[in-house]
Amino acid sequence: MSAKEIVKAFYDSDLANDASVVSTFFHKDCQLHWNSSQGFTILDYDGLEGFFEGTRQSYKALRFKFSHILEDNPFVTTRHTLFGNTIEDPDNEIALAHFTSIWEVKDGKLFRCHEISQLADDKTLESNSFSEIKI
Repeated sequence: MSAKEIVKAFYDSDLANDASVVSTFFHKDCQLHWNSSQGFTILDYDGLEGFFEGTRQSYKALRFKFSHILEDNPFVTTRHTLFGNTIEDPDNEIALAHFTSIWEVKDGKLFRCHEISQLADDKTLESNSFSEIKI
């Protein structure tokens, strides 16, 4: 699989319910460098296991809407909005955040990611800035 196909398969997986998502997609020596509204965080393989465990406890479903996906082997850059259905309100999907992520794929797995996110708001959702593309 190409780097883009690996990244796409990760985003197409059932992140809210699949306990094997980290072992399936992430390299054992992975690192995710994440700048968010909560500050800067680095997650390694074990940190990602804990992060996705929390995700499975909080969300019934997650969906990604992409405006950009660019490949320059072994790097894939995505720009997308994350939507989720919480456990408390499973029938209501809400926009959670906008992301720009630069993934590096190594040995067929997600190896390194540099990611920036900001909370979603009505102004950005109503703009044409995040028009969906099919990947």
